Amino acid sequence: MFVRLLLVLTLALQAAPLSAVALSRADAPTESVWKPADTPPGGVAWSLLESTKEITRTDARGYLLSKPDFPAGVLALKGKKVKVSGYMMPLQNGKTQTHFVLLAYPPDCPFHLNPSPMQFIEVKTDKGVVFDYGVKTIEGVLELGGQDEGGVFYKINKGRAL
Repeated sequence: MFVRLLLVLTLALQAAPLSAVALSRADAPTESVWKPADTPPGGVAWSLLESTKEITRTDARGYLLSKPDFPAGVLALKGKKVKVSGYMMPLQNGKTQTHFVLLAYPPDCPFHLNPSPMQFIEVKTDKGVVFDYGVKTIEGVLELGGQDEGGVFYKINKGRAL
């Protein structure tokens, strides 16, 4: 009995430093969580998209509704072909996606778990884009929306991955 207890304590003490190291690494955020994805050459910066103001109201049922107040710089992009880099959040099952959300911040960021409407773009593509956790650059015509108070301010249809 004493030998068994000694063996358990020895194993626990040997494992403790490893688990402490693993926990400290898991708890440390990646460097990318503190800033949006880099702007691709000739592309649109998330700082411009994030400059849109959100007008919110609560409806009779208690639901929060929002619509955009686009600044001139964003309005100038309406209907124009743009390039934006971001992090893919899939909306379909499978390795490739033709409908997904492009996020300004990586999905592992604890401060952007619920991105505001200025921090994502709904993307639809004709050709599937392989899902991974890296930065994707998407090109397509930017549509400005959100006047329906549905909370989606930016869309790209018929986009393509670069």
